[in-house]
Amino acid sequence: MARIFYSLALIIISPLIVFYLYVLRGKKNAGYRAHFKERFGFISRASFSNNKPVVFHCASVGEVLAATPLIKALQHEQPQLNILITCNTPTGREQVSAQFKNSVAVSYLPIDFPMATTRFLKRVKPQLLCILETELWPNLMANAHKQNIPVLVVNARLSEKSQQGYEKVAQLTRSIMQSITALASHDKTDANRFIELGLPAEKSHVTGSIKFDITPTTAQLDKVASLKQYYKKAERFIWVAGSTHPIEHEFILAAHQQLLETHPDALLIIAPRHPEQFDKVAELLTHSNLSFSRRSQKNYNNEQIVLADTLGELQYLYGAANISFIGGSLIRRGGHNPLESAAFSVGVLTGPHTYNFDHVYPELIKLKGAHVVENTDELVLALLRLIKNTKACDILGSKAAQCVAKNQGAIAKTLAIITPYLEPKS
Repeated sequence: MARIFYSLALIIISPLIVFYLYVLRGKKNAGYRAHFKERFGFISRASFSNNKPVVFHCASVGEVLAATPLIKALQHEQPQLNILITCNTPTGREQVSAQFKNSVAVSYLPIDFPMATTRFLKRVKPQLLCILETELWPNLMANAHKQNIPVLVVNARLSEKSQQGYEKVAQLTRSIMQSITALASHDKTDANRFIELGLPAEKSHVTGSIKFDITPTTAQLDKVASLKQYYKKAERFIWVAGSTHPIEHEFILAAHQQLLETHPDALLIIAPRHPEQFDKVAELLTHSNLSFSRRSQKNYNNEQIVLADTLGELQYLYGAANISFIGGSLIRRGGHNPLESAAFSVGVLTGPHTYNFDHVYPELIKLKGAHVVENTDELVLALLRLIKNTKACDILGSKAAQCVAKNQGAIAKTLAIITPYLEPKS
């Protein structure tokens, strides 16, 4: 009954959903208007004729990047598998293409209307549905369960606040939990929260976070070395502010302005979280007294700031830096993934708001691979200390890399959960 009311509510507000995606988001990013039929389950039949793919759902860029090593490991073990990666955003879709080229199919996940999810499953005919983290869509999961399609939730996390939210719709939540075939969580605390919401304990597994399973390849290290040379790291202190948000952009630029007063050769590479912010940050820089170049134009000439207005390069830019600042943390956005920086032995600075990565930051801070700053002034002081003490900067990076290495192994454990649900090789 709860799912019926949920579905009716979705149908009632469907005009608002379409208006938001197609008009409001589409105005900022035309990618939201492309492939719009997929939002209603109209997936091309030709792409999935009789091949029964494994579907991985990754909400956006962060989930795609986290899932990439897992999916590539699965491709290595099971090269005959057809894989479809679904996402919710154009940037997520672009990241799939950047990471996998033509080795996987990609589409938008349909909005959770009953008919849309039924149509999607009927056309795609997946042998398995793997959901990253907490993208728990009641109709999609219930319809998959009804069609005997295993539903796995991997790299699952659930904050105390999110648990409380699910408890407010307990009947609907129980329906979701009943649809889950197996769940691989970050730790026992997460596992217990899902169990308290109604997940049978025998379906729960603790694997750790796959986000720690990052090992830079030779090709990636070569690219980092090339960037270091291009931006003259040997001569300049470089810090990267990655995944920054509105208001935070201004904080970062103000911090760099202060840094330049005593260290005029310092270079900031700022990478806004969303592509629609690229031009807005460029406008902020144009109206400031700071010199800047755009990464997309490849015209760097010793400017004070580089605007990283490209996709798929952030981890390499982190690798080329002396220190990184991870955005979404000086404002209440919950922070973003610091491990892309840590994997390249580059230490992390973060603001206090890191609740999206509660399973990463405590360990990273405990092992002294990250340092928390409360505001812009503290950020400037931290940068000044690291510029003056290059050994401390190197140690921060070394400790960050050690934290990544210490916590690896989740991919192998997750694959061990996925493999039994795959159809036998033909």
